[in-house]
Amino acid sequence: MLEVKGLSFQYGEKLILKNITFSVKKGEMLGILGPNGSGKTTLFKLISGILEPDAGNLLIKGREISEYKQKEFARIVSTLSQQSSEAFSYTVEEIVSMGRYAHQTGWMQGLSMEDKAVIQSAMEQTGISHYSNSLIGELSGGEKQRVYLAQCLAQEPEILLLDEPTNHLDLSFQKELLELLGVWSRKKDLTVVCIFHDLNLASLYCDRLLLLHRNEIETDSNPREVLQEDRIKKVYGADVVRAQHPQVPAAHIMLSPTAVSTVKQEGIGEDNLTISQEYIAITTEVPLKSLSSGITGAGIGWHKHFINRHVNKDYNCDDYKVEMDSYLIKNGFLPSETVAMMTAVELEDAAYREYQAGSTSLFIIVTASAGNPVDAALSEQHSSYIVPSTINIWVFINGELSEQAFLQCAMTVTETKASVLQNRDVTDPFTGTTATDSLLVAATQNGEFHEFGGNLTSLGKAVAKGVFEVMNVALDKREKRKKA
Repeated sequence: MLEVKGLSFQYGEKLILKNITFSVKKGEMLGILGPNGSGKTTLFKLISGILEPDAGNLLIKGREISEYKQKEFARIVSTLSQQSSEAFSYTVEEIVSMGRYAHQTGWMQGLSMEDKAVIQSAMEQTGISHYSNSLIGELSGGEKQRVYLAQCLAQEPEILLLDEPTNHLDLSFQKELLELLGVWSRKKDLTVVCIFHDLNLASLYCDRLLLLHRNEIETDSNPREVLQEDRIKKVYGADVVRAQHPQVPAAHIMLSPTAVSTVKQEGIGEDNLTISQEYIAITTEVPLKSLSSGITGAGIGWHKHFINRHVNKDYNCDDYKVEMDSYLIKNGFLPSETVAMMTAVELEDAAYREYQAGSTSLFIIVTASAGNPVDAALSEQHSSYIVPSTINIWVFINGELSEQAFLQCAMTVTETKASVLQNRDVTDPFTGTTATDSLLVAATQNGEFHEFGGNLTSLGKAVAKGVFEVMNVALDKREKRKKA
């Protein structure tokens, strides 16, 4: 649909683009990225026919752009630039109607019924129908952007060129706009070429990304390949971290600030611990990075409150997550900042102790009982009824962990717990196998860095030793109290 071959351009003696070569297929959505001064806007103007290249070829549907007459070109290519001036005070509907100019053939020809239907559809798709009689000068920047997009759509183009289309738009309309572009590209075979400053929006919605650097193409590939951490650092000159979007397989680029906060969390220990009849809590001033299997705050996140709530063994609730959130709010804990679990163990039987791994200290808390043990690997042999956990293990680490270390520490906790249960002959009564329950690994992300947390590392050994000893203490306390 669009071919760019060996394209070069300069303003006077200043080279802007050098040997640019790429193509865009019919129905494809291409995002153009690059820092300020890399040539994005100039490339946009060249493709849209505003500028002529000094060297190279620009072809649309196999023909040079220069071969097209203005109206013929406008029936194929529609352009939305960053700024549109309003020299005259037109209504919204009048401005959108201008998009039909390319399809009119006679002198002073009025709008046909087909034209009016297309105009109305374009306004509906961009959410501006209720502004149809409003003057363009009365609208906000985001509303104007939607009007000019509707004008582009009214052209019914085969190629849509957009220069930062989400500029001035709020989050909800950014999402709506880009999802509409995706639908149009797939269902109507609309080819979309779009300049982005927001790398993450481009990653989410584009089929392919072209990254410019120092007036040349740095790379041209799928978003996950283009948005590599080292490459973005090189091109943009900024410290970034590459992560994965939590819902879709898309790369997510985040700035890595030199100092996140002037307040750093001191070591977690007994001073942070509260034990009441209702719950055990660890509360911190600064969020800790955590990996947990809690009812609230499951997965990897950052949290300030850690709650192990006592409930009866026969606890049952159709929506236990909603019930838990309600409980947290009632007790002054914000669910979004809290990891919360349930236990049927009497909280007076909880055990805790501090440990050391080199210069890194650990604080381990366990609630444990031999009742209600369930083997997760054979859980299909149980009913779907949710029973409160009987073994909850918390490991707080006063150091910095890689994500690999978090997972390895969690594995070490699970392996050690299984060993304790096997030694004490505590098994799932339905399956005869070792039980598993809930765990938490949290780190201050200050101090000594641990890339690994396996059971052969100093950190892993401290975790294993601590879980083994504290869990046995908790089980002993439970048995001793029951016999008393």
